[in-house]
Amino acid sequence: MGYVTSLFPRKVIAAVGPVVDGPNLLRGLGLEPDAPWDPKIMVPVTVYYDMLERIAETVDPTDLPLKVGASMRCDEYGALGLAWKAAPDLMGSLARIERYARVWTSVVEYELRPDPRGVLLVLQRAGARRLGLRLSNETSLASAVSIARQVSPVPFAPLEARFQHPPPRTLTHHENWFGCPMHFDSDLDALLISHEAARQPNILGDEGITRFLISHLDEELSEIAGEDTLETRSKAAIARALSEGLPKMADIARGLGLSARSFHRRLSEQGLSFQTLTAETRRELAEGLLRDERYSLAEVAFLTGFSEQSSFTRAFKRWVGRTPASYRKVHGTG
Repeated sequence: MGYVTSLFPRKVIAAVGPVVDGPNLLRGLGLEPDAPWDPKIMVPVTVYYDMLERIAETVDPTDLPLKVGASMRCDEYGALGLAWKAAPDLMGSLARIERYARVWTSVVEYELRPDPRGVLLVLQRAGARRLGLRLSNETSLASAVSIARQVSPVPFAPLEARFQHPPPRTLTHHENWFGCPMHFDSDLDALLISHEAARQPNILGDEGITRFLISHLDEELSEIAGEDTLETRSKAAIARALSEGLPKMADIARGLGLSARSFHRRLSEQGLSFQTLTAETRRELAEGLLRDERYSLAEVAFLTGFSEQSSFTRAFKRWVGRTPASYRKVHGTG
């Protein structure tokens, strides 16, 4: 199950106002209405989507993501918000969003993608395109614009904003907030930011503070509780796909809510490669299946992505130094 920071639902309810029963909605998320706002407290993303959709039954949600985005403040994000401020330029702030988004959500990945006109800040979120997810995507990119405006010494607007879902009944609210052309039914959820804006020095850019905060955030990332590592999630996805043959990196990345480029980059940062992960997954899965004698050798070969048992036998002997049949004699449990 994915999670998002409780800051988002609290901001949503504050933006809607007394039209809805805010305290009751917060309690439905497991939050105490009068408790301090702590961005480190997480809520299940599906429950958050449910809350957004319940609110949409009461009020027109067209401009709700924009109100929430406008209300976001760097300081409310703790060390991450300070790291955005202290980055030398807007590109540095965007790079921190790309790297440290997992501090406040486990369901969204950001990717900086080169574009002839500048750089794309691409938002990647897996899941069915239900209303709650669509509103959440708009909120996330509206928040990114709000943060960019807070760190920039000059007025900021992206060159364009893109969303994969259909447009609302009117674009007026979005055009006024983003200050740029809007493209719905797009192939991406993204902001296109000009080279000039990306190079704009931040108001409070400070290299010394940045080094301290980055060290703190790296430590915080490593201590995030209850989240499987990228290696673990990748191996699980590869194992599920092997019965259809050797999976492609792009397909596994898509299932994890990442682009192939972002997936490759994140694996490389951890000293991993997709080819190595696939080989390790096949070997580990084969060893586990061979211990269970309910599976025939032919079935083990099929479930580990081999079209022929002979190919599996040769690969397994290369991996562990003995044939599958010999391994089963020693390790099988019956």
